[in-house]
Amino acid sequence: MSQVWLITGSSRGLGRALAQAVLAAGHKLVATARDPSQLQDIKQRYADNVLTIPLDVTDEQSAASAVKAAVQTFGRLDVLVNNAGYGDVGSIEDTSLADFRAQIETNLFGTIIVTKAALPLMREQGTGHIIQFSSVGGRIGPAGRAPYAAAKWGVEGFSEVLSREVGPLGIKVTIIEPGGFRTDFAGASTTLREGRPEYEDTVGKMARYQRDYNGKQPGDPAKAAAAIIHLAVVAEPPLRLLLGSDAVRGVEQNDAVRAEEHAVWRDLSVSTDFEPGAGAGKFPWEAGR
Repeated sequence: MSQVWLITGSSRGLGRALAQAVLAAGHKLVATARDPSQLQDIKQRYADNVLTIPLDVTDEQSAASAVKAAVQTFGRLDVLVNNAGYGDVGSIEDTSLADFRAQIETNLFGTIIVTKAALPLMREQGTGHIIQFSSVGGRIGPAGRAPYAAAKWGVEGFSEVLSREVGPLGIKVTIIEPGGFRTDFAGASTTLREGRPEYEDTVGKMARYQRDYNGKQPGDPAKAAAAIIHLAVVAEPPLRLLLGSDAVRGVEQNDAVRAEEHAVWRDLSVSTDFEPGAGAGKFPWEAGR
């Protein structure tokens, strides 16, 4: 069955790979970018099945117009993919507050803004799937990527809350957590700053790794796109999906360390309660467990 998709950041990277795969699969697409002229080849190839429009994800009116255009052109919106984003490398000390705000504005607030623009429509439809691009950096805090990780951890929390609120309304939410894919994300889309000598073994190491890693990432964008299209048709998609063997390996190792630390400090954690029996019971999200 044909679906109507809206993808932010469709002009390059995983967004472009997904846009091409969605159209090749026979779906309808609202392909968005700051500069939609970069989507002309897609428009020429798929004609009436694709609408290419400008979208600044940090602008509420622009987001509302994109959702409205989807309805006016295709009659509905089945799948929203919040993909637009970028991430530079630099130390916290040497990253300006303006750079922090810019990354968080695009990577986090952009996701929130476009999601909120689509929610009333999906609520009225009683159906829809919101696919949020986070990152392995939304599960692990890598040196040199503080603004990016702060934004992506925000996307994770926002999207988990969203899933609890809209799940009963028939709207699905999935958080995508890619590792390294052979796109321009680690190249033209990223500014790498090794920083001052004191950060040589942390931020400097990350910048050099990112530079050397570019073009050698294990992830295949076409296979990532196929996986996401599959998610959009399954009855019960996961809340989170890691993409790439490097993402799976990194998160498994990180979670094991976190679990070990939790176990070591568990007694101190629970020692802060009132005496047994004085609590208020389970949290709301624990109901039925």
